[in-house]
Amino acid sequence: MTDWLIAPAPAPSLPIEGDNRRFAVRRIYCVGQNYAAHAREMGADASKPDPFFFSKPADAVVVDGRDPSYPPATANLHYEVELVVALGEGGKPVGWGVGVDLTRRDVQSAAKAAGRPWDAAKGFDQSAPCGALSLTPPAADATIRLSVNGEVRQSGRLDDMIWDVEGVLGKASGLWKLAAGDLVFTGTPEGVGPLQIGDAVEAVIEGLPPLRFVVQP
Repeated sequence: MTDWLIAPAPAPSLPIEGDNRRFAVRRIYCVGQNYAAHAREMGADASKPDPFFFSKPADAVVVDGRDPSYPPATANLHYEVELVVALGEGGKPVGWGVGVDLTRRDVQSAAKAAGRPWDAAKGFDQSAPCGALSLTPPAADATIRLSVNGEVRQSGRLDDMIWDVEGVLGKASGLWKLAAGDLVFTGTPEGVGPLQIGDAVEAVIEGLPPLRFVVQP
């Protein structure tokens, strides 16, 4: 029996729709600017061919209907709705869900200007709310949408992605050994914007369980 100085934390996990099992999260990878219109709204060149990646810690996930808190060290917290792909053995997709990549946009902008990493802008506590996983993939042209307080802010289709899921995983597997338990956030459509304390968010991808939360103090 191992004697721990500090006991290991419980493994972060996601529920699975219609299934008593849970999906244990190993790593979270995220794709930046994978929708051309979003790349343009962020001032980037949408014609660049290769996706780029950043990551979040596994325990950044917010699940089971819990509400994330507005993080410290920012005055410009942004939402980004995304298709999340859950990987099984051999790094193959086994589940699909709706996630929101919460971003400290002011911190990110300062990091970009200084040529520094984005970790503090993307990988903070409770920065990855995610809905329950479905074991059935959405249609390739499924709609993706995010509303704040009942007003639609982001709307698009999954086939608007520059790199589809297979292409994203192919590129990611050249950088990491993808494994069971990995989550891949596949990018967001245009329309990203700020959230305030008390805002009610609904993120929907056609055919998948919806994600809803309210930003807490």
